[in-house]
Amino acid sequence: MLSFTTANKKITVFPSAEPNRPIIYLNTFGEEAEQVLQVLRDGAGSDFTLAAVSSLDWNRDMVPWDIPPISANSAPCIGGADHYLRLLLESILPKAEEAVRGTPPWRGLAGYSLAGLFAVYAIYQTDVFSRIASISGSLWFPGIREYIFSRQPVRWPDHMYFSLGDREHRTRNSSMKCVRSNTEEIASFYKEQGIDTVFRLNPGNHFKNAAERSAAGIGWMLSR
Repeated sequence: MLSFTTANKKITVFPSAEPNRPIIYLNTFGEEAEQVLQVLRDGAGSDFTLAAVSSLDWNRDMVPWDIPPISANSAPCIGGADHYLRLLLESILPKAEEAVRGTPPWRGLAGYSLAGLFAVYAIYQTDVFSRIASISGSLWFPGIREYIFSRQPVRWPDHMYFSLGDREHRTRNSSMKCVRSNTEEIASFYKEQGIDTVFRLNPGNHFKNAAERSAAGIGWMLSR
């Protein structure tokens, strides 16, 4: 395991056992990467390198543009995804891959909640990631559906995974009620482009079994 800090972000790299294995980047709200990795190992998952980023400014680094608070108790989102993506590509990725033996055959990008939004947004800015997992992704985010449908990615990914809890759209927050319909429409859109795409419903609300859901998304990417 390798840990380092870049621009106040903490990066932890869990290298693969064998050389020339895939690498998946996981943006995390806390430091749940080890729990996700343990779930994958318990399921006898494929050998890969996991590069987890934590200590993120969640409502800035993971969002593409500004939006006001969506509830009385929430903070505004300040669009900093482009800035963070540059940091990821120019500083974090090169150093993380110094810990990798051989050459990764592909790179994946995964994230939960707003990090799932970021994972989808990233393919419109870079061709580095060929597999994407948006896990309970915040695809309710105002404007993201229209953004996706009106633009072309820098590179169409080979595989895309989407998931939601089956109660996530049952919320009093009017901004978030569209999360299921948006996610289903977005997943269908990518499938129509010929991309290997799956949408899965999990039992529970947004906060249930986050590590297990994240492991399922990563495991699916590795299985393709």
